[in-house]
Amino acid sequence: MSLVLPAYDDVVRASQTLKGVAHRTPVLVSHTLNERLGAQVFFKCENLQRMGAFKFRGGYNALANLSDAQRQAGVVAFSSGNHAQAVALAAQLLGVSATIVMPADAPRAKKAATLGYGARVVDYDRATQDREEIARGLVDKEGLTLIPPFDHAEVIAGQGTAVKELLEDTGGLDALFVPLGGGGLLSGSLLSAQAISPDCAVYGVEPEAGSDGQQSLRKGSVVRIAQPSSIADGALTQALGNLTFSLIQQHVRDLLTVTDSQLIQAMQFFAERMKIVVEPTGCLGAAAVFNELVPLKGQRVGVVLSGGNVDLAAFGRLLEQGAQT
Repeated sequence: MSLVLPAYDDVVRASQTLKGVAHRTPVLVSHTLNERLGAQVFFKCENLQRMGAFKFRGGYNALANLSDAQRQAGVVAFSSGNHAQAVALAAQLLGVSATIVMPADAPRAKKAATLGYGARVVDYDRATQDREEIARGLVDKEGLTLIPPFDHAEVIAGQGTAVKELLEDTGGLDALFVPLGGGGLLSGSLLSAQAISPDCAVYGVEPEAGSDGQQSLRKGSVVRIAQPSSIADGALTQALGNLTFSLIQQHVRDLLTVTDSQLIQAMQFFAERMKIVVEPTGCLGAAAVFNELVPLKGQRVGVVLSGGNVDLAAFGRLLEQGAQT
């Protein structure tokens, strides 16, 4: 059975759905960084999005397109944090009940926010239990509609609105760096880049410890890995989805990886030089740029900062750890 992939028209429709609901987040620059790299770098600050991450875009778009019967029954999602908060907030705004399957070791701030938006949280052990199996059990038992974190056409379309805005604000770019976990943000970003700035080279960036996307691209089919361990908790997926892999395989220039120490260095830069809080996952694309994993001199470069939801105590410890290295 052939996949029905979302297209840029779906991103455009999502932007209308999100108008006046999602923030049109700012695009920031650092003259210090530009001078160091000899390039113009534009940061799309989704860490300043509602609930602190780009995930609100896809979550709200997916719930807004539910039928009346689906809204009445409620939704279920599985997530380590940001998709959880996105679905919980979108459900609150749209008057839909939400159940979120979250790992027991999810960041406290993310779990507290999810509960604060009125969602029911079901804990699981990510080392021994399958979150998708738990969620599908709730679908069967309670008649809920599953809103997956990335492999969903309306989620992908919603995520694509971030780069649509970026390119509208900056004009054409030579290169774009996007964090990669399950691929929803990267897939949507590719749709927008292909339509608005077709000559832009788009790179996905994932944690070195969780390089399933890179392995999949090299092999030509989806590779599933063991549960990875990294401070980039929002990108600890074990495999890309069918929709996201297909879009990435068709359009991405390459998939890159960065280390946890490189992520900490990026967090430090944003905190010290730009006075913003970016979570480790949100720094994936930036870390690739800071470390010049591809040549950038003389180029106009876009970077999506995907989120800013990090426990403040953990944030302080990571910055201190970076200062000691």
